[in-house]
Amino acid sequence: MNSFGTLFRISVYGESHGPEVGVIIDGCPPGISLSPADFENDLNRRRGGVRKGTTPRTEADIPIFKSGVFKGKTSGAPICISFTNSNTRGEDYDRLKAIPRPGHADWVAQKKFAGFSDYRGGGHFSGRLTVCLVAAGVIAKKVLQSEYPAIHIDAGVTELGGMSDIDAGLQKAIDAKDSVGGIVTCTASGVPAGLGEPFFDSAESLISHIVFSIPAIRGIEFGTGFKAAGMFGAEHNDPIINPDGKTETNHSGGIVGGISNGNDVIFRVAVKPTSSTPKEQTSMNMETGEMETFSVKGRHDLSIALRVPVVVESVTAMVIADLLMQNERVRV
Repeated sequence: MNSFGTLFRISVYGESHGPEVGVIIDGCPPGISLSPADFENDLNRRRGGVRKGTTPRTEADIPIFKSGVFKGKTSGAPICISFTNSNTRGEDYDRLKAIPRPGHADWVAQKKFAGFSDYRGGGHFSGRLTVCLVAAGVIAKKVLQSEYPAIHIDAGVTELGGMSDIDAGLQKAIDAKDSVGGIVTCTASGVPAGLGEPFFDSAESLISHIVFSIPAIRGIEFGTGFKAAGMFGAEHNDPIINPDGKTETNHSGGIVGGISNGNDVIFRVAVKPTSSTPKEQTSMNMETGEMETFSVKGRHDLSIALRVPVVVESVTAMVIADLLMQNERVRV
């Protein structure tokens, strides 16, 4: 439900406009240096209002350690980190219980939880909870840095609004007074061969599983992805050129048979346009049974994709750290 991982395991809690959101990380090895300053860079990359086109809602996002950190080092106990929600405007969402936003989780949340779901800002379905994923990712990256420093994970927006020019894609949204989606590409280099299992716990299955926990993700592809369907086998196959498994090409995206092959793990994710668009939309008023035209209130991103890269890096780091622990390549 709200947990993920085998040995490096996380659980998230909270709602967008509740008092706080947070994450519990279980399985982090002891003795890793950890302070609020370690989180600053990645949390700033995720924070709204820092870049044009992102939500004007800003939160301090100062991590509060509630357990698992003692004298600046991880203690081996579960780490609980909370983030205070102080910049909330719950009244902006008063109409959502009657008129759910098209494309958002408002309606299904109320159905799933029998009308008791907190609908303010999307509640537990909100992108606000990605701050928890980034916090867990900071710790996962620290685990990798201390035990496997050759691994480097980097993600960035490579397409916005169907355009490779990111600024032009954002301007497209501004001119249309609407939201746009985008493509985020992630590369994990230095990943050793042998991580993952055949079938159900394949490396790409685990990455895909946690990537789809990020709100607004609509698709994922590894290596050549869907383009592979139009290629010849001899063209798509990656010739092995040395005893370490280095391949001449990387159409597989670094994973073969569900197991990492020592080459760069490369994948792309599709991020949908923000559901809460400035454009007028229609939806059914659940109280009257009539269709209504309405405009979404509140503070929202013109493109969620702009803040997704650091979240993708974070969840990828979690999967790799967990798989390394399972292979006993990281001390636990």
